[in-house]
Amino acid sequence: MDFSLASRLPMNDGHAIPVLGLGVFQAAPGRETESAVGVALREGYRLVDTARMYGNERDVGLAVQGSGVPREDVFVTTKLWNTDHGYDRALRAFEESRRALGLEYVDLYLIHWPVPRLRGDSWRALGRLRDAGLARSVGVSNYTVAHLEELLRSSSVVPAVNQVEFSPFLYQADLLRFCQKNGIVLEAYSPLTKGHRLRDPVLGDVAAKYARTPAQIALRWALQHGVVVIPKSVRPERIRENGRVFDFDLSPKDMSLLDGLSEGLHTSWNPDGAP
Repeated sequence: MDFSLASRLPMNDGHAIPVLGLGVFQAAPGRETESAVGVALREGYRLVDTARMYGNERDVGLAVQGSGVPREDVFVTTKLWNTDHGYDRALRAFEESRRALGLEYVDLYLIHWPVPRLRGDSWRALGRLRDAGLARSVGVSNYTVAHLEELLRSSSVVPAVNQVEFSPFLYQADLLRFCQKNGIVLEAYSPLTKGHRLRDPVLGDVAAKYARTPAQIALRWALQHGVVVIPKSVRPERIRENGRVFDFDLSPKDMSLLDGLSEGLHTSWNPDGAP
């Protein structure tokens, strides 16, 4: 599979999303976040994923604006938090996020969680934001197949992205197939299981075979499944390591071996039971 850190996947709205980016969940507001984003952009990352709930949108914006990288080359994602659902509230929350980022537009705006009863109204608001060009693309996060089916029945606006937890230990094959069939890019948060399974012996054996780290193997596995990955780190050496996954290929046999590690491991929220 011939692609690089500069590669992008086409989305259903005509835009394209970088295949690998930096997540800043739990990165401390202020210098820590701004520094991590700065390192990532210098290393060639062009996707930064934040959220209103993270409390560090301002620092992401400062880093993007101070990076020297043209704004149109950086893909910035933020998200609508649970307490901001509803049509009017979602529009206000987006504007507050946009102002915190200090940007004229956001590249991708996501519904963070499928909040019951209100998510339909929120999705209508996101459609309006997309039509106005304030959010160039819109999507969802933590949506199961059932949530996506509900959305597709009720709206002509198909999400560009569904961001979910996805790793060799949570291989959501049915969800991936559904998204691919419907032209929705699947994006993986916590692709490294927050470190919980990086010492797995099978993962370690595959890493040794390719002279890579377990983290690099896990990221490469997701990329070869056609999934965008946004590993989180604030350590420069880890940010560099995570970006160096484009000069080798996992064999079909090793991909299958890693597929078999799936054990339903959720290290964050599990939306399976969300109504």
